[in-house]
Amino acid sequence: MFIVGQINKGGDIAGPKVLEHIVDCVLYMEGDQYNQYRILRSIKNRFGSTNEIGVFEMRGDGLREVGNPSLVFLESGSKSSGSAIGAIIQGSRVVFVEVQALVVERESEGGPLRRVANGIKKPRLDMLCAVLSRKGGVFLGNKDVFVNVVGGLTVNDPAIDLAICAAIKSSVGDQMLPKSRIYFGEVGLTGEVRGTWGVESVISEAIRAGYEELIVGRMRVGETKKLNVKKVYKIKSI
Repeated sequence: MFIVGQINKGGDIAGPKVLEHIVDCVLYMEGDQYNQYRILRSIKNRFGSTNEIGVFEMRGDGLREVGNPSLVFLESGSKSSGSAIGAIIQGSRVVFVEVQALVVERESEGGPLRRVANGIKKPRLDMLCAVLSRKGGVFLGNKDVFVNVVGGLTVNDPAIDLAICAAIKSSVGDQMLPKSRIYFGEVGLTGEVRGTWGVESVISEAIRAGYEELIVGRMRVGETKKLNVKKVYKIKSI
């Protein structure tokens, strides 16, 4: 049996919480009217993982599954500064996403700085901007920062931090990053870059997709020679 519930402005199911308690699985369909892709995300699942996602394309005859979501989120890769490719893990699936950043110097004094985040949580962007200003050699105290995850995907995986920082730095220096490079790592308050679980899966998927370079956080990485990867750089700080 399928029960359809209304979602309020806060993103929660409207009404009493009893609806979520009595069912075995709660699925959220994400997407907007201007985006042809829909993301099916499991919030509650009594008999399986809640980390998996399903990506579907809205067509005239209904929804069709997208077999390789990375191709969707990277299909129009930007060829300018302020763009970086990050890797995230959704359950057992590795997804590559493009992160775009625009850093604009303020023309007039006064008023709060603008930190606009689309696809990531704004407090996370505020933290990364502070870390970059203090530890990353990029002063953002007089600049507005806009960050967008291409494709309408909402990312909660902290492993996207390194790609966000790379995109912001690229925009500040107006230097384009290689499109054959993947960023994967969590950034801490002290500026250190930590590796997260699943780096071997990211390396294997990157090789399969044709990427040549990987920038990952400091952690133990298996024998990369067996994976035939050209370059894997383990960095300690941003």
